[in-house]
Amino acid sequence: MSKIKYKRIVLKVSGEALAGQEGFGIKPPIIVNVAKEIKEVYALGVQIAIVVGGGNIWRGQTGAEMGMERAQADYMGMLATVMNALALQDNLEQLDVPTRVQTSIEMRQIAEPYIRRKAIRHLEKNRVVIFAAGTGNPYFSTDTTAALRAAEIDADVILMAKNNVDGVYSADPNKDVHATKFHELTHLDIIDKGLNVMDTTASSLSMDNNIPLVVFNLNEAGNIKRVVQGEQIGTTIKGDK
Repeated sequence: MSKIKYKRIVLKVSGEALAGQEGFGIKPPIIVNVAKEIKEVYALGVQIAIVVGGGNIWRGQTGAEMGMERAQADYMGMLATVMNALALQDNLEQLDVPTRVQTSIEMRQIAEPYIRRKAIRHLEKNRVVIFAAGTGNPYFSTDTTAALRAAEIDADVILMAKNNVDGVYSADPNKDVHATKFHELTHLDIIDKGLNVMDTTASSLSMDNNIPLVVFNLNEAGNIKRVVQGEQIGTTIKGDK
């Protein structure tokens, strides 16, 4: 077995990462590539949990801005994450990677309800677990879901796979040529500097539970495997000590 730095991971995949350049929907070639990347890491013996976003289908914030009740719009966003989770599960299982989807909102015909001890048991049996439907509560992002689930299953790290962004910058590198890339930060830095990595609830939860975070570019082949094996890519965010 190859040397690995992290034995149990939570991989946060944004919905936009599954949509390609169009920014909407699920693009089959992209989700196939993501599944192949995950299989490479699975083959190392890493226990993998995934939290998938739904922004490629629906954003609760967008619905609220259109005049929809925020809670209702957020529930629609949770359903969007379920669609992405089922698509990712299908692609993983086509690659012979055993996968279970657990949802925070019960829908037993298509997925298991989220049960912490059962999720851990799946991981121990070398099954990939995809957490869908967020936390099951409106007003909480899938970033917060990733931090919460990582704490619950005692994950070693949260891997935040970004769409064409290779780390954390002082400003948007696509808009500001003077933006500086950070190679290492603390969770408190993220909150104090107002950096656009994850929302403050997720950052606080990660900080309180001392869960490291690695932000990297999902679109570069082999990056998930490189991070798991300890290669210094992207930006690493740790506790304050």
